[in-house]
Amino acid sequence: MTVETDLSESSDNDFGRNELKKAVTRRRNFAIISHPDAGKTTLTEKLLLYGGAIQQAGAVKARGEQRKVTSDWMELEKQRGISITSTVLQFVYNEKTINLLDTPGHQDFSEDTYRTLAAADNAVMLEDAAKGLEPQTRKLFEVCRLRNIPIFTFVNKMDRPGLEPLSLLDEIESELKLSTYAVNWPIGSGDLFRGVIERETRDVVLFSRGERGKQSKEKRLKINDPQISQLVEQELLDKALEELELLEEAGSELDLDLVKAGELTPVYFGSAMTNFGVKSFLDSFLQMAQGPVARKAADGLVDPLRETFTGFVFKLQANMDPRHRDRVAFVRVCSGKFEKDMTVNHARTGKNIRLSRPQKIFAKDRAVVEDAYPGDVIGLNNPGMFSIGDTLYTGKHVEYEGIPCFSPEIFCWLRNPNPSAFKNFRKGVNELREEGAVQILYDIDQSKRDPILAAVGQLQLEVVQHRLENEYSVKTLIEPMSFQVARWVTGGWPSLEDIGRIFNCKTVQDSWQRPVLLFKNEWNLNQLEQDHASLGLSAVAPVVSGVNPITL
Repeated sequence: MTVETDLSESSDNDFGRNELKKAVTRRRNFAIISHPDAGKTTLTEKLLLYGGAIQQAGAVKARGEQRKVTSDWMELEKQRGISITSTVLQFVYNEKTINLLDTPGHQDFSEDTYRTLAAADNAVMLEDAAKGLEPQTRKLFEVCRLRNIPIFTFVNKMDRPGLEPLSLLDEIESELKLSTYAVNWPIGSGDLFRGVIERETRDVVLFSRGERGKQSKEKRLKINDPQISQLVEQELLDKALEELELLEEAGSELDLDLVKAGELTPVYFGSAMTNFGVKSFLDSFLQMAQGPVARKAADGLVDPLRETFTGFVFKLQANMDPRHRDRVAFVRVCSGKFEKDMTVNHARTGKNIRLSRPQKIFAKDRAVVEDAYPGDVIGLNNPGMFSIGDTLYTGKHVEYEGIPCFSPEIFCWLRNPNPSAFKNFRKGVNELREEGAVQILYDIDQSKRDPILAAVGQLQLEVVQHRLENEYSVKTLIEPMSFQVARWVTGGWPSLEDIGRIFNCKTVQDSWQRPVLLFKNEWNLNQLEQDHASLGLSAVAPVVSGVNPITL
């Protein structure tokens, strides 16, 4: 009898391990990074179109009856035609479950992008063919490099006048110190863009412009097919073949180990707006992209095939459904199988939490999810218990590395001119602070109750005011402060007390009660560091554990 039970348990365990391994093998997870206006949201829509997740793709700037984009769900995004918050879009394509982490395109929201990249296994770097590498792309690339994320490059807008393809590759290699491998090669550009040559098969893939928002039709021919001369100007084809020959002789070889190490980027040419090259990019990407990888925790790496569930919160979002005033925590599943109604441990607080209403996220749309696997992202209702960076786990204790805050550059008082609206004001400020829409600082003088908004860019402040008014019915005033630099005191309050009174800076505290010094300029910061060399200052907030944030 005992033997039969053991065999049954062993069989169940084997089935569970095989199920987990199969699910992990199917998963692909990636984020798209780019400079504003490079076409990120348009590419996202076309990937969803080819993945069958939507039936008609939208454009960022809707024309006439053209539909709004799926990924830009926030009202202000629709008004401005930009992505200002990250979201998650999951779809199935070619038997792969794809989790696409859509990130803000505007540089003022780079911190939200950084948090999203912490949950990504791969990154797609989108580049405008006419502009090449741009400042925001470089900045986000450095974040990817810090985490050794594999990078796939899509050179967009080839149907418009642009730089020479060889020059674009050279720019990536010289400025980013990143080797390149062109997976396909463009035939012409601008008005003369005719399609691409696939290097592996030597097929010529010609595209015709599809109806607005629909999939384009492609025609695939062998390089020696006599029809090509009737469809493509010989001069354009000869130039493309000459450049390909040059790449074969002098360019890098395709090495998947280097791709996964973040040292070589496969490069694709196309046009998201007209669907040139999007499907072939998606097919190739799924072959080369890495699946869910082991994640670094306090006690070492956690394998995605670990049988017990682990995950971490990388994003919080309030009011995705304004009718219900909801708050959602986005959790990246890192190991094991997540199941509805499971009870997990909350590493920061030590509490046990039953996750009874997990949700599958698709932009603003949600559905109850029964299970999820490494690489997936689930949404959890958040009644104030979760913070960005929190670890959830079952079994043996696990705590993943937290997600740090970076030094803001704009500071202002946020005033509530209507005392009768203080309850809504307080709720709005606390919930927007939770989700990381902006950093909130507090004066150490308890009589000054107004919070200090600390932002990377001016647009963050506009978003906070807009959302307070539209989501919480509170009109606010902003009063600029004359500070440009913030530094966290690594030794905490005791180290500040040790050095006594300091000048040319303002001492405040962040939401975690940590001391922060505000300086008017870098010169004042340098002066303090010279006068008090023993005082540790950091541009990145230390990760917290075991404490709860203060609220307004």
